[in-house]
Amino acid sequence: MLFRCNYLALVGHCGPRAKYPPNKVMIWDDLKKIAVIEMEFSSTVRSVKLRRDRIVVALETMVKVYTFTQTPQQLHVFETYPNPKGLCVLCPSSTNSLLAFPGQNAGQVEIVDLGNTEKGSTTVAAHETSLSCISMNLQGTLLATASEKGTLIRIFETFNGTMVNELRRGSHAALIYCINFNHDSSLLCVSSDHGTIHIFAVDDHKKNRQSSLGVSFLPKYFSSKWSFTKFQVAGNAPCLCAFGSSDPHSVIVVCGDGSYHKFGFDPQGNCTREIYANFLEIGNHDPNAKD
Repeated sequence: MLFRCNYLALVGHCGPRAKYPPNKVMIWDDLKKIAVIEMEFSSTVRSVKLRRDRIVVALETMVKVYTFTQTPQQLHVFETYPNPKGLCVLCPSSTNSLLAFPGQNAGQVEIVDLGNTEKGSTTVAAHETSLSCISMNLQGTLLATASEKGTLIRIFETFNGTMVNELRRGSHAALIYCINFNHDSSLLCVSSDHGTIHIFAVDDHKKNRQSSLGVSFLPKYFSSKWSFTKFQVAGNAPCLCAFGSSDPHSVIVVCGDGSYHKFGFDPQGNCTREIYANFLEIGNHDPNAKD
């Protein structure tokens, strides 16, 4: 979806009732209730990102950038490491046109300024294994990454690719579904297939938990920065998380089973679930739900 306007990017799929194939992108005008732009590719579309002047399409091994016009014109093609999840993030800021996507080697991220592609890209060696999630803050100054192992979240400056923070989600492998910064980039929330939402402090590291055994001769694990709070989401459905826009001490969680959760937390890390709803009625009813 393009911010809060009436344009959405829709991608076809392979199901028996599919109206469009998985190699086709439709830009849907929800005001007119019609597809105003149709784009067809030679392979399956993995994801689509929009901004007011660009359409970015991620395929299995490349990312293509187009003008957001009635007849989109191809501007750039960037080759990537195999990218079945379609990882790609486009800075939403009107004053920053950064695009981040997997590089040509496992664990790498390429950062390109679409407003000045002649200066080349910034390569970030984020992880040793393949990426599972990438995210950029609203200002486009910070990039957060997770690998397929899912134990560490790393934060880099987009300007030069320098790592400025390393956060530990846990000690056991996990599939990271989502990473999001809050509005001023002071906090970070992370969801995974363990059913937990972790909240980290990005600026004030003293808020994050650390092992009491963090001495120099012990492995790096013991000096890790752990989330200062976390909470559990019932069920095993994939979920997305983001900070509330009106309440800075809230996190909104939307899950694949149709459930909606709003959690509140205080600076000390105390958490409560404030709202629960289920919109699809395909999951089990939560007896602890607050109407």
